[in-house]
Amino acid sequence: MDKRTTSLKRAEQTAGGIAERLLAWYERNKRRLPWRNTADPYAIWLSEIMLQQTQVEAVIPHYRRFLERFPTIEDLARSSLEEVLNAWENMGYYSRARNLHAASRRIVDVHGGRLPENPDELKALPGIGPYTSGAILSIAFGKAVPAVDGNVKRVLCRLFAVDSPLSDGATQRFITALAEKLVPAERPGPFNSALMELGALLCRPGIPQCPDCPLRSNCLGYAGNCQNRLPVAGKKAKRPDKEAGAAILRDSKGRFFIVRRPADGFLGGLWKFPGGMLHPGETVTDALKSRCREELGISISVKDHLMTLQQFYSHFRLTLHVFSGTIQEGGPLSPAAGNRLWASPADIRKYPFSRVELRILDALFI
Repeated sequence: MDKRTTSLKRAEQTAGGIAERLLAWYERNKRRLPWRNTADPYAIWLSEIMLQQTQVEAVIPHYRRFLERFPTIEDLARSSLEEVLNAWENMGYYSRARNLHAASRRIVDVHGGRLPENPDELKALPGIGPYTSGAILSIAFGKAVPAVDGNVKRVLCRLFAVDSPLSDGATQRFITALAEKLVPAERPGPFNSALMELGALLCRPGIPQCPDCPLRSNCLGYAGNCQNRLPVAGKKAKRPDKEAGAAILRDSKGRFFIVRRPADGFLGGLWKFPGGMLHPGETVTDALKSRCREELGISISVKDHLMTLQQFYSHFRLTLHVFSGTIQEGGPLSPAAGNRLWASPADIRKYPFSRVELRILDALFI
């Protein structure tokens, strides 16, 4: 019997005891979070989407404001994408908001306004993958399915001394199989939440707080004194650097020229200042002139350098060079008037911008 088969058998044999101890610990120690006080599948779905790539403390105020603005799936579906992106502002990873909006419309059109309980129908919605599906099905609908996020992966790697790189597909599948063995038929939602909470509070990255862990007696990593070395990280790819330029263009009334990004592109649907990525060998000045001519059909002159900002994204680091400029030729409201406009300083923050554009507005005292 190989090691993984032995681990799966061990998981099956110890599942009942693990669930009992973990749930007892959870009831005593869980954080009082707003999405834990609701049985509304929509509110639970929203929390799971917001918690992707974002810390709990940062999510809480956004979660409450978003639910106040869009209290039901129908309210979300009836709203425009711009309204949703505006409500999502400062959360980052805006594809989450676009997928949430698209999924709400499909739920209303296809599922009568109710989040589907069928796993295949749920995973067919935009933005819902295996983890989010498992979390919704178990927490909102009481289905005995695992929800394997980063915290759970770390807990299970230590609990069963999984010593293969976490980035390997085979390791990922093995951890999911372990989670399937552990999740109980009774109270699967609280169990999955408890596993995640254990990873967030005690079984943290680096040095876990083993003396306080309710599963210490089951933990093979602790027994082998290797818990601090688990999980095994795969080779991390270097985050590439990219450069871009942004032009601050103002008219005689002091208004700013802003452009809406294509819905299916980078930071889709958000507004920005004219400009774009630099091509290899381009200067910022040449890039700004070229991008404005190519994308907007306008000619600009580039004036003073105003600032340089850095912003980190999931797959690259952006250096953004910001210059003032003026429009020389071309009608900025033609041909796609809905995607470009002059915004007054009093109104400009009504439009949804990415974090780096908001930093520009802050620097300009707008």
